[in-house]
Amino acid sequence: MNTDWEKRYITGETPWEKGAPHPALVAFVKSAPVRGRVFVPGCGTGHDVRALAATADEVLGLDIAPSAIAAAKSQPQIGGERFMLGDLFALPAEMRGYFDWVVEHTCFCAIPPSLRPNYVRAVASVLKAGGHLLAVFYLTPDMEPGESGPPFGATVAELDKLFTPYFTMEKEWSPPATHAGREGRELCRLLVRCSA
Repeated sequence: MNTDWEKRYITGETPWEKGAPHPALVAFVKSAPVRGRVFVPGCGTGHDVRALAATADEVLGLDIAPSAIAAAKSQPQIGGERFMLGDLFALPAEMRGYFDWVVEHTCFCAIPPSLRPNYVRAVASVLKAGGHLLAVFYLTPDMEPGESGPPFGATVAELDKLFTPYFTMEKEWSPPATHAGREGRELCRLLVRCSA
């Protein structure tokens, strides 16, 4: 069953919307400012996009929910950010190899696990060779007994299997700060796009 993301925004059923960028992203940008062109899939209302726009030349946030994009566009401009309504699995050809960075936070865990190979191919396709994927993976989301996602959990072994054909690992760490309730449930990775 596919999630109706627009309906979730309209009804306010958006527990992933924390009203601020991810603390691990804020810490990363403070220690190593992200430059160049950045792509943020599943950007929601744009908190991470705006945090990146403080240092990057251009940041494109993509979301499939019109209400999320409208909310993102309603905020004051920080820098070179823009927002686009669209489907990660149907990106325009001109985006191929265009970006220096992809920043992942809550998109990977939101899609059904069967679509994860498509996700990896999509984010790899928009990156230049040598470009970076900065990811905050949500490994073990809270679930009620018998409940399925989203969010959908992931294992380290699954991440390795999916991303290794396209990326090499530069760094991995547990975020020292995160949103309340996610402590010990996330893994940050900085990956580098291999040559095609």
